[in-house]
Amino acid sequence: MRKALGKGLEALFPATPAAPPPAGERLVPVQDIVPNPDQPRRHFDEEALAALADSIRRHGLLQPLVVCAAGDRYELIAGERRLRAAERAGLDRVPIVVREAAPAKRFELALIENLQREDLSPLEEAEAYRHLIDEYGLTQEEIAQRVGKSRPAVANALRLLALPEPVKAQVETGELSAGHARAVLSVDPAEQASFAREIAVAGVSKREAESRAAARRPRPRPTPVPAAPPDLQIRAVAEELTRDFGTRVRIVRRGRGGAIEIEFYSDPELDRLVHRLRAAGPSPAAML
Repeated sequence: MRKALGKGLEALFPATPAAPPPAGERLVPVQDIVPNPDQPRRHFDEEALAALADSIRRHGLLQPLVVCAAGDRYELIAGERRLRAAERAGLDRVPIVVREAAPAKRFELALIENLQREDLSPLEEAEAYRHLIDEYGLTQEEIAQRVGKSRPAVANALRLLALPEPVKAQVETGELSAGHARAVLSVDPAEQASFAREIAVAGVSKREAESRAAARRPRPRPTPVPAAPPDLQIRAVAEELTRDFGTRVRIVRRGRGGAIEIEFYSDPELDRLVHRLRAAGPSPAAML
């Protein structure tokens, strides 16, 4: 059984307080529901939509749509695929459940529902995470906690946004999996598009794609200075900085010196990190 994501939709968003008629499921005209402008899902499979419409035509819409009040109408939070299929099936009225939710919570609920149903493509998932970072200032750690995934899983999803457009198209069409795409990211940017075509045509496994990517990377020049053993104190500081900044931080030793590397995935996230660094007082880095 697949593990449920996040805290569950009911726990995250309490129902609207009861009022006559009692709060909960109700039937409303289809035309009274407007789509969510920030719907994380962008692509709807036509064949699957037609099959769902046929099922709704025969059995009805068994699961209500989740909406919030928007004036004298309702804005859809979760269930756009079901709404589209219901319209195709010719339903005049559909069941809804009303929730109270601020815009950030609406987007979060829509994202969680799509992740639970495995409806998002890898790039749609990555774009949804970036939207939470750019529009609502969430860190990768906060996103991970809300959607029930690990921070590295969120970071790996965001990495896909750095792919060249032709490779993104291959991921969207299913020609490449997210795992294959991450292998593409590990080669020289100038070679990524050609490498993506190569592994797609060859139909290789993710592991084979990773092996081919490793073979393309230039081998490091040998150095007469032996590598220093791992410094547990530096590793602990890097982990603390990762938690503090909400994104991956690496500390790399180079002889007597080294470098601190902080990952970011969009201009707004970079601005947030720069502001954080400028405003910071004493930090764990002072331990070095």
